[in-house]
Amino acid sequence: MNDYFPRPGTASVPVLRLGDVLLITLQGDLHDGMAARLQQDVAEAIVRHRVAGVVIDITGVEIVDSFLGRILAEIAAHAKLLAAQTVVAGMRPAVALTLVELGLTLPGLRTALSTEAALELLGRPDAARSGGPHRDPR
Repeated sequence: MNDYFPRPGTASVPVLRLGDVLLITLQGDLHDGMAARLQQDVAEAIVRHRVAGVVIDITGVEIVDSFLGRILAEIAAHAKLLAAQTVVAGMRPAVALTLVELGLTLPGLRTALSTEAALELLGRPDAARSGGPHRDPR
């Protein structure tokens, strides 16, 4: 089952549930208010739906500054405390270089080149192919 969690009446980042994984797609700039709402939305969705993983797709992000790096690290830290793994997908080479130049190590974050690869890292290969939750054939 796929669920979409927009926060009504506010500019927010959509959080999509694919089985036991949350998918967040960042596009453009993320200002302070949106970042705080995103952190809260992700933490609440992890607990409400008992998800095991969070994929943050940053393919649409052209520039990462220390603010966005900190937000990604904080989301990963919150998720880890709530027993979920976080994978950042779709990082552009320029973004990776910027993160290194800024000295941001992003503890608790794993990376993948694509959303599909991120889902596979989380052990959800069926979700990567079909868009649905992983089903154990046993």
